[in-house]
Amino acid sequence: MTDPADETAHHLTRNAVEALPEGALERQLREGRPLRVKLGIDPTAPDIHLGHTVVLRKLREFQDLGHTVVLIIGDYTARVGDPSGRSVTRPMLSGEEVDANAETFQRQAFKVLDPGRTEVRRNSEWLAMAMEELFGLARTCTVAQILERDDFARRQEAREPISILELLYPLLQGYDSVKVGADVEIGGTDQKFNILLARDIQQTYGVPPQSVLTMPILPGVDGVQRMSKSARNYVGVTEPPDEVFGKLMRVPDGAMDTFYDLLLDEPLDTSRPAVESKRGMARGLTARLHGEDAARAAEEHFDRLHVQREAPEQIDEFAVQAENGIVHLPALLRDAFGISASEGRRLLPQGGVRLNGEPLEEGELDLPATRLDGAVVQVGKRRFRRILVLGNSG
Repeated sequence: MTDPADETAHHLTRNAVEALPEGALERQLREGRPLRVKLGIDPTAPDIHLGHTVVLRKLREFQDLGHTVVLIIGDYTARVGDPSGRSVTRPMLSGEEVDANAETFQRQAFKVLDPGRTEVRRNSEWLAMAMEELFGLARTCTVAQILERDDFARRQEAREPISILELLYPLLQGYDSVKVGADVEIGGTDQKFNILLARDIQQTYGVPPQSVLTMPILPGVDGVQRMSKSARNYVGVTEPPDEVFGKLMRVPDGAMDTFYDLLLDEPLDTSRPAVESKRGMARGLTARLHGEDAARAAEEHFDRLHVQREAPEQIDEFAVQAENGIVHLPALLRDAFGISASEGRRLLPQGGVRLNGEPLEEGELDLPATRLDGAVVQVGKRRFRRILVLGNSG
């Protein structure tokens, strides 16, 4: 007979990179009690994207099985800066920035997590400690252990600076696990060192060590770099449905299997045409964030722009003043779309500027006001303005 704990552990670890130590999660599940599953997040940015939801969805799976998620908002560690995967010291944030980001992040995380099974803690509760306590924490680990980290080792070899504060970061993250009594900690693969070190720190303080689940890093819509705002390849969970759908339709075919596995929890059907799979992915993820009706409308909007090449139903208006019955097109593009006049001139011979769906030509720099009034000007594939001519000032 199959052990129920083994079946549950297999379900929970099916798309994880590693579950450590081997067999630890199964042993915890056999205890038959709700586990405390920890995720620590430093609110260094206000918004979360689909990359964050990979870990959040795993946490939700634990919640759906009756376990408690302990979401630690690292309002204190954010002031230190997590060095994981970084080649330089992270810039410091003000307390006001950290607090504002924390509020936004927590609200957006509940798009995935069940608030009723989530315990939200801020690590400033225990990290604003006396010096004697900090000295005790510092004794739990050696400098040699910390410098084994890949990112520290690379920086040391390149003679790049590493602050004492950064060396303390893994200890502070591990102490979070002590204070909340974490049974399981989940994080991206870049967090493996910190999460494993937390086990040692827990044991030093007489707390049963947590098991570890590391999750893959989701690529961005470019299919190459990890999804991040700095790389401008992200899909934000609060972005409008049209933006979510449109961005996901740009995911390269070769990256779709990762999106299906980590975000839709189903395998990519390789017998299906790639464009159909991509639509299914974009539709499903847009619906998850905004609902089925919004996803349908977003797909229709996408088709109007990219398949039928029609203008969207709702277009912002832009008023322009004619001079002697003429509107200078490069100036209009600059004011209406925020592009330079030289960029506007460059787009014209490429067919990058359209008037009522028809491409304008290179020499069409001055247009009659009567031709522009009420017309739709399009720049690129997705930017539209309906032009209102206010009158002839000449």
